[in-house]
Amino acid sequence: MSMKIVVDWDRCEANGVCVRAAPTSFSLDEKDQLHVLAETVTPERRAQVEQAVRECPKQALSLSED
Repeated sequence: MSMKIVVDWDRCEANGVCVRAAPTSFSLDEKDQLHVLAETVTPERRAQVEQAVRECPKQALSLSED
């Protein structure tokens, strides 16, 4: 069973905490808009993504089972 990143776009302020925690999964563009680079969480990236979910100051990130 795989995990997927879920973003609550109404809560997200694109402050970059997730980008610092999981740079292979998230990025900010030149307009400071958040982009999910890889929606499916691989075992290699899971710890970083879980950290990003925990540290999001707006609690805009979550994981769901696919």
